[in-house]
Amino acid sequence: MGKEEKNYVDKESEDEMEIYGYRRCVWKLVLVVVGVVCSGGSLLLLLYWMPEWSVKATCTPTALKEAQIVLLRTTDEFRTWFRAKVYTLLTTGTDPMENTESQIGKSVKNDEELSTGQHHVEHSKKRLLRKISENQALTVRYFRHHSVTYFWNNDVQNFKDLKGLTEGISWSAIHTHYSNGLSKDLEEYRKLFFGANEVEVEVPSVFKLLINEVLNPFYIFQIFSITVWSFNGYYYYGVAIIIMSIISIVTTLHTVRKQYVMLHDMVAAHSTVRVSVCRADNEIEEALSTDLVPGDILVIPSNGTIMPCDSVLLSGTCIVNESMLTGESVPQTKISLPNPMKTSKGLEDDEIYCPENHKRHTLFCGTTVIQTRFYSGERVKALVVRTGFSTTKGRLVRSILYPKPTDFKLYKDAYLFLLCLVGVAAIGFLYTIVHSILNKVIISTIIIKSLDIITITVPPALPAAMTAGIVFAQRRLKKLGISCISPQRINICGQLNLICFDKTGTLTEEGLNIWGIQRVEDNSFLPSEHNICRESLVKSQFVACMAVCHTLTRIEGKLSGDPLDLKIFEETGWVLEEATEEETALHNQIMPTVVRPSKQPLPAAEAGMDREMEMFDLPATYEIGIVRQFPFSSSLQRMSVVARVLGGKQMDAYLKGAPEVIANLCKAETVPECFTEVLKIYTKQGFRVIALAHKKLGSRLTWHKVQNVSRDAIESNMEFMGLIIMQNKLKPDTPRVLKELGRANIRTVMVTGDNMLTAVSVARNCGMILPQDEVIIAEALPPKDGQVAQIHWLYTDDASKHLESASEIIDIKMENKGSGDGPHQKNHYHFAMDGKSFSVVTEHFQDLLSKLLLHGTVFARMAPNQKTQLVEAFQNMDYYVGMCGDGANDCGA
Repeated sequence: MGKEEKNYVDKESEDEMEIYGYRRCVWKLVLVVVGVVCSGGSLLLLLYWMPEWSVKATCTPTALKEAQIVLLRTTDEFRTWFRAKVYTLLTTGTDPMENTESQIGKSVKNDEELSTGQHHVEHSKKRLLRKISENQALTVRYFRHHSVTYFWNNDVQNFKDLKGLTEGISWSAIHTHYSNGLSKDLEEYRKLFFGANEVEVEVPSVFKLLINEVLNPFYIFQIFSITVWSFNGYYYYGVAIIIMSIISIVTTLHTVRKQYVMLHDMVAAHSTVRVSVCRADNEIEEALSTDLVPGDILVIPSNGTIMPCDSVLLSGTCIVNESMLTGESVPQTKISLPNPMKTSKGLEDDEIYCPENHKRHTLFCGTTVIQTRFYSGERVKALVVRTGFSTTKGRLVRSILYPKPTDFKLYKDAYLFLLCLVGVAAIGFLYTIVHSILNKVIISTIIIKSLDIITITVPPALPAAMTAGIVFAQRRLKKLGISCISPQRINICGQLNLICFDKTGTLTEEGLNIWGIQRVEDNSFLPSEHNICRESLVKSQFVACMAVCHTLTRIEGKLSGDPLDLKIFEETGWVLEEATEEETALHNQIMPTVVRPSKQPLPAAEAGMDREMEMFDLPATYEIGIVRQFPFSSSLQRMSVVARVLGGKQMDAYLKGAPEVIANLCKAETVPECFTEVLKIYTKQGFRVIALAHKKLGSRLTWHKVQNVSRDAIESNMEFMGLIIMQNKLKPDTPRVLKELGRANIRTVMVTGDNMLTAVSVARNCGMILPQDEVIIAEALPPKDGQVAQIHWLYTDDASKHLESASEIIDIKMENKGSGDGPHQKNHYHFAMDGKSFSVVTEHFQDLLSKLLLHGTVFARMAPNQKTQLVEAFQNMDYYVGMCGDGANDCGA
């Protein structure tokens, strides 16, 4: 292997693989055929199980550029081998994203049909083939692996998969170069490379599944064992094993095929739809979704559709149900990708587009567009950026079809046990041969008796027994209402010694109740208030923020959106109205979503009497229009909106989010000096606290300019308005479950995105932290102004009580060296830290990380990726970790 050319595909990604090129060798192939015949087929079985051996036995190494076969090996700890055949494609160019309009009349010919799509896709290829002369065509080499096609790239001298329009494309380029659509010929040219836009799950035939199952080493060994037993007269035992094996094989085949059929039906549902495509000449053409390629412009219908590809929104807004991908049924608002050329800063605001980083502008394949909004009669358009298995839905299906191997200690121990049995069998085998020869036993008897020793030592019924055990365990779990989509992991569940819990919706009730509000006036907190709907507050900026700072929408007449936003809005008693399709088509300006109090003051008379008492110089009807929304981001921990009061001359910006974050974005003089103390009072009692802020925007900021202003420009120099205090009750079963886990010596940890002190309070209330236990917060600060990173230690119950170093804590911890499995060690200390501190410790204090995790119980303000990192860190400490959560932000963990 050292002399072979070593390259990588999908480098620096989770799918990274080493790749080696090979060319077929006739004389090696002849030798292998002879070996297969002489071994009675045993060599063929061995080569079937070992793909790298089969390639090396029949091929010779060569440069990738000339390879007929490629050998792939994953770079993870499993180092799994795969083989793939290289095919050729004749076409007019080597780059599918280049503009070859002038050349499209040249050659297209395949060794193998690149796409397995609809008949009309193949028909378009044949039409191009007839236009082309072979002497003008270029040869492109490619291979397929796990439903992904890799093409030869001359620039990097390696095979690369096609990224579509998600690699190195800027926002400005999308609007200037890719927003006009494709001609029919250019679309057909790209289709040669990208194939049909579909995520197709092939259901293997029963015969193919049977061959794959029967050629399993365990079943081959069983066939060998039954053959030996038949010579020894063990007919009854042999028949019993045959019956058990047949039942096991039939059960497995039925289950596997049923899963394939179910996955095929689930993926195929709504996978092919009719779409409207905007061509380069601005004509709208009806087409099937299987014809789409990156670069096509989709027109999203106003009544919604199921997205057949990954697209970036160019104009308008969409309300999307992403439950297929995230599991959360709360509709999401998607806004169009900003055009940097139309902003005041120009290209300074330009960014490289990435679907994962710019989700609020991306419509993902498989998600449902419920409704669209537009203005000036302009269509809602989206640019196709990824198709087929390259889409988010396609990658999800690929992860199901080709799961990564699991590496559990139980399986390692099982293989080690079998290896020990094989060793014992080998000793018995040799002893029987030697003993039989010394006693002059005939050769046929020696062979049969020796082989019999092997079949007795290594139990041939082991696979059937393990399968039966898992099946019965699964049935018992099903009776308890527990479903398992990966039965082989059932055996591992008994080894779990640490469970991570999300807080909101998992340990506590899903719904939140508003306990009250605490407004700020003249840089001081007013007393807490519980009646928000009273008339004196109707026109206050505080209630206005509660009423407009959300992403709620009406779907079929029903108010829908984030449960927290919904609860806060309902508490105001206001109503929300959205512009109809006819209204948006008739106006040049964006027709905003409008909110207003459900009870308006009387028109002229009352307006005239109380004019001086009103906060705004407005007409009698008090309404606020939401001009632009910046949706909630879990990484930013906030959301904001730009709104304008009906008849008002200036727009207002409203901000809502985590108190610590909001306070940092406000002018210092508007934040009360006692802010930290008041926040601690509420969070220590387990309340969830949301902060609100507001500022007036300049009068020069017009309706259309605000559509291109940056989020940072809006969310700065705000004026702090106060707090919303919300109650989140524990679920009735939470204390009992945690107590039961404690009795089983299983440690419990809380991982949440909520406030630190709120999380600590909930941990105490549910029994995760006992009343007499002390909690020490590890507050880590990153390097700044030439100073090194630092850690401060403080007690939650006494913030003034600081510890100068970690030595005191660590000494306390090391006095009680338990197994680390139990939730409450004999010491009575727990560590708590937030997401920022966790990142600093991970980067700058690696030596302390394991000690902090060993006794860390509360991890607050954790972003989704930090939850995943935390679980991996626990696993690196030899914990068997389970994660219990209810949201998409818990899926990675």
